[in-house]
Amino acid sequence: MTRVAAVVLAAGGSSRMGRPKQLLLFRGQSLLRKAADTGLRCGCDPVVIVLGANAEQLQSELMGMPVMVADNPSWQQGPGTSVRVGLAMAATADAIVFLTCDQPFVDASHVRDLVAIHETTGRPMAASGYGQSVGVPALFARQCFAELGDIAPEAGAKQVLTRHPDLVAVVPFPAGEIDLDTPADYARWITE
Repeated sequence: MTRVAAVVLAAGGSSRMGRPKQLLLFRGQSLLRKAADTGLRCGCDPVVIVLGANAEQLQSELMGMPVMVADNPSWQQGPGTSVRVGLAMAATADAIVFLTCDQPFVDASHVRDLVAIHETTGRPMAASGYGQSVGVPALFARQCFAELGDIAPEAGAKQVLTRHPDLVAVVPFPAGEIDLDTPADYARWITE
């Protein structure tokens, strides 16, 4: 069985929300705690949380959870820096699943589906399919780690997925298109 680490990318700032969006509540949990809990519930080991902006405030939200917290001092340069920090923290795993905090409908079942399709197809990447594209949550096997470590700071892991579409197994996940980037997004989906 593949040993999969979960890396929650939670380093971004709060410019459009006016407050750290990682702390917004969704179904009784902060988005940050929900993402960490998703990694834990699907059996990932370790679960790494990459923080940057508001790190001290966000760390307290993770109290009591068996997760590793990594600081990304370069978070303002872009998501690629967080990918590299998470990769370094989980480098002993056979594969890494990258998650973000702003996709509220991601759950452990979907992450387990990504792991299962990776194992059954043998493809080195498994991604969520939504909005005529693929993206996170996404799984990358060890053979992808070097390429992930070389992505540009302003790029995300999606760059590796789109560069090698024939190596990506896709799990349909229409709800992956829903992310909470603005107060209007949050107001729309908070009642779901």
